[in-house]
Amino acid sequence: MSRATDTWILTAQCPGVLGTVNAVTAYLYEQGCYVCEHQSFDDRLSGNYFIRAEFGQPDHFNEAAFCEGLSQQLKPYGMRWELTAPARRMKVLLMVSKADHCLNDLLYRQRIGQLRMDVVGIISNHPDLEPLARWHGIDWHYLPMQPDGKPEQERKVMQVIEQTGAELVVLARYMQVLSADLCKKLDGRAINIHHSLLPGFKGAKPYHQAYEKGVKMVGATAHYINDDLDEGPIIAQGVEPVDHSHYPEDLVAKGRDIECLTLARAVGYHLERRVFLNGSRTVILK
Repeated sequence: MSRATDTWILTAQCPGVLGTVNAVTAYLYEQGCYVCEHQSFDDRLSGNYFIRAEFGQPDHFNEAAFCEGLSQQLKPYGMRWELTAPARRMKVLLMVSKADHCLNDLLYRQRIGQLRMDVVGIISNHPDLEPLARWHGIDWHYLPMQPDGKPEQERKVMQVIEQTGAELVVLARYMQVLSADLCKKLDGRAINIHHSLLPGFKGAKPYHQAYEKGVKMVGATAHYINDDLDEGPIIAQGVEPVDHSHYPEDLVAKGRDIECLTLARAVGYHLERRVFLNGSRTVILK
């Protein structure tokens, strides 16, 4: 699902109490806002409530006055909320190593307008994909990883993030483990992609390992990073069946396709403000 280009997005979360939906929808009605999309979820286990609404603005819409009134309306419910303006494009920084399939896919989807984002830079610990970045006219940052040089390299990574104003970092097959410190700084705003064969087949050539075990499906998982390797809150997953006729190279090719689709779906959900963190899990309102 993709958002319209002329609608505002209101997202909010709070403890699940009586009147939360009415507090949002009644205010939008009073302001003359036409709600064209609305989802909500009440998590009875965590006690949290999540709301996402898209609406068209009425004539003479005043954002400052709207936000001031909304703040007063939602204050009794302890709601944390965010308002996103129409067609706002999030600044995104991509991180890669040598594999180019996810990078190519994201840049293509940006170019055709499927992912409404501005890629403000590409960071890599290898020089291989610089021509691709230059062809797209995107700033390239080659930050090699030296022995015992992770702290300095990650300091430079954080410097690029701050200088570009990146709001989201996407690890599009960036084959370096981030430190706990950097994971903490990027909490909730960095997405990683990996094959869903983990943790069964770790290390080099996981698809070849999978072939030797005769797997019957391959897949991919996109998740927010945390300091627990490849176990952050999951945003999207994809899976495809395989059988005895699929050789290792077939598994690799199918895996690449699934990784591209799954990562693009996760990035899209984030750009459209459909993802809510709920402890170690996510709520996706779509």
